[in-house]
Amino acid sequence: MKRMLDVAAGALLLLVLWPILLLVALAIRLESKGPAIYKQIRVGKDGREFTCYKFRTMFTGTTDLPTHQVAASAVTPLGDYLRRFKIDELPQLFNVISGSMSLVGPRPSLPSQVELVEARRRLGVLGVRPGITGLAQVRGVDMSDAERLAELDARYVHDQSFAGDLKLIWATLRGQGVGVDQVVRT
Repeated sequence: MKRMLDVAAGALLLLVLWPILLLVALAIRLESKGPAIYKQIRVGKDGREFTCYKFRTMFTGTTDLPTHQVAASAVTPLGDYLRRFKIDELPQLFNVISGSMSLVGPRPSLPSQVELVEARRRLGVLGVRPGITGLAQVRGVDMSDAERLAELDARYVHDQSFAGDLKLIWATLRGQGVGVDQVVRT
């Protein structure tokens, strides 16, 4: 049932949002050098790595680090806006349709976030597809506290349900967790 919702909703959202995706991609290309879509290797279901797609929000050449370790000065002015309203996540709808992600689940981590990956492995979190949104995002918890995040992710995995996923999607659409960006402010 969850996979059917992912595919149907992902396809519908892409169908409805394609003009916005195109405009955002164009704006990114006009603002700074580099591709509009940023590809990054992330840890997915069962610990398998996959390519995650996002709109590029940082200047080309920025080090590939977790967000909470990146200086705010690396973020483009448009990127700041895209991140604040989570618009940068929209290309992940392609990941949802391909099956490497779900609409709802734990956010995928970088392979370099070893502490988080191991905590998730220990708590059984890697048994589900990562999501575009999830319990931690709605509650405003970022990836800087690996143990706390993994425990919240494990709670999601243990309690997940179709109705619960719909509530998390609704909370995301209402703006819960929006505006939380953990780049290093200096």
